[in-house]
Parts: sequence; C-alpha cells; structure tokens
Amino acid sequence: MRRALLTLVTCIELFLVATLGFVVVLCVYIPTRLFDSRRLLSGRALRGVAKAAATFNPFWRFRVVGEVPRERPKRVVCVSNHLSYADIFLICHLPWEMKWMSKTSIFKIPCVGWGMWLVGDIGIERASAHSARAALDRAAAWLSRDVPVMIFPEGTRSATGEMLPFKDGAFRLAIESSADILPLAIWGTQTALPKKDFRPDFSRGFVRVGEPISTQGMTLADVRRLKDLTRERILALQETLKAEHARAVG
Repeated sequence: MRRALLTLVTCIELFLVATLGFVVVLCVYIPTRLFDSRRLLSGRALRGVAKAAATFNPFWRFRVVGEVPRERPKRVVCVSNHLSYADIFLICHLPWEMKWMSKTSIFKIPCVGWGMWLVGDIGIERASAHSARAALDRAAAWLSRDVPVMIFPEGTRSATGEMLPFKDGAFRLAIESSADILPLAIWGTQTALPKKDFRPDFSRGFVRVGEPISTQGMTLADVRRLKDLTRERILALQETLKAEHARAVG
C-alpha cells in the first residue's frame, strides 16, 4: 500500500511538472532560437524543469555536495556513475548547461523527450555501431562550440550500486576533441527509481564534482589510461559521498 501511494503521488507530480515544464521550455526556445544557436537558454530551462521535478517530489531530497568549480572548462565531457533514472534530476542541479547523450527511447516520452530533442540532446541506439558513431559526431560538434556534453560511460544503470565497466566512447571523444574530462559521482538515487522496478521510494541523493582531467597531449593510445584514471577519481568521490550520505541519513 505504501509503495502504491508513493508511486501514484510521484507519477502525478512528474506528469504535471513535465507537462508544464515543456510549455516553459517551448516559450524560451521560440523567441531565443535565432540568437541562441547553442540552445543554452532553452537547455537551462529544461534542466530547471528537471530540478523542479525533484524539488517538488515530497519523497526525494537531492543536492550538490562540496565545491562546484566557479568556471568549468570551456570544452569538457562530463562523466558520472549511473544508479537510476533519477540521476538525471540530480545532475540537473549543477549550474551549467550540457547536452546529454541518452538512448533514443527516452526521446519518445511525451514532453520529456520532446524537450530533450528541442534543446539539442543526443540520441543513441546502444546496439548500433552506426548510431554510436553518429552520436559521438554530434557530441563533438557541440564540444567544438564550447558546449559541455554529459555521458554515463557505463552505458546503463547499475543494479547493485557497484560501477560497471566503462565504455571507451566518452574518452575517445574527449581526446579527439581536445576536451577535458569532468568526473562526477552520485550516491543515494538507487532507491529513488530502482532499476527493473519503476516504483519510486524515499531517496536522499547527492552529487559531487571532481577536478577536471586534462587530455592535453593524449592520443587514442591513451584511452584506457584516461578511462582508468577517471574511474579511480569517481570511485574516490563516491567513497566520500557514501560517508556523507550515511551521516545525513543517520
């Protein structure tokens, strides 16, 4: 009964915020599209809607923990561990726009997917090598215009909380585009929208931003080294988050 009530309240809240939010994004996009070719304003509006969806959910408490760089690198690929669909709502608390790489099925969700398409987010079919290459090309085009790109290098959500192996795409992209890697770590969202269980639950989700990792002087031969270094940084950030999360919940 408890989970059924949580699911009902959360679904109604997310539906209302997504519907009204799409109208807001559309109202920002239409008058700004001629002078905001990078879709930064409409993008920030969409991320604000995602943040609002978490803020107004009475069962979720999401926040950024620790210092956030006042100035992010101009050309940067943001990467994070992935625990839940709710990670998106949490990461949108960060104060800058970035174009998200997401599976194409998300773009088919009314209002949510329409908004992502409108602001220039990047769809990818995970089973298609051609789609993956096209998605990376689109991401590189955004990076060339100093627009950050957000990628989950695991490629899917972890069902256990333990990080899955990282795929190469984000790191090849960063090296080929001469972009920095910005590691992010998440903890706590695994209870918000658990994998293989769309019934939401109470959650206190934290995100922490690490120091940028430069790819200056790297070649594609360094992809594995960059991937391993990023993984180590995220694991270290995550251990800190786990301790902070335990104190907060306790």
